Amino acid sequence: MAWRLDDARFSAAWDSGEGAWRTGGRWNSRGVRTVHCSIDPAAAILEVAVHKGFRALDTVPHMLTSLTVIDPSRVHVVRPEDVPNPNWLRPGIPGGGQQEFGDALLAKHGFVLIPGAVSIYSWNLIFAGGTPGSGYVLRSQERFSLDTRLHPPTRSR
Repeated sequence: MAWRLDDARFSAAWDSGEGAWRTGGRWNSRGVRTVHCSIDPAAAILEVAVHKGFRALDTVPHMLTSLTVIDPSRVHVVRPEDVPNPNWLRPGIPGGGQQEFGDALLAKHGFVLIPGAVSIYSWNLIFAGGTPGSGYVLRSQERFSLDTRLHPPTRSR
């Protein structure tokens, strides 16, 4: 199972790869449709929070999506030692080599499981976007609710 958190406005197109196509991502170049997911919901939430912040997750409606890969044997696992540059597994702006590495993996394998950057213990699942039902099934989409303790009130002075 994999999880993804999207702005509710875009949740119907969660598997289009549109955002990654427009801007590129950690594991894909601009112009390559890629869907980035996490294998647990907490990591999916953190992956979005690291870019948008908890305020946005508290004040803008989001949808939490879960999916299942129909044939898990199609998932190619990339271990940390398989990555040419260990810095690719650390937070930061992805470089061209990293995106080209991901593009090649996606071209060769249907699904790629790769270590996450938000936590050394998290894993991300990436796959080609824009091909609905291509080896996976949508399990659920539900309105996301952030624990309000993650966006506490600001103090007035």
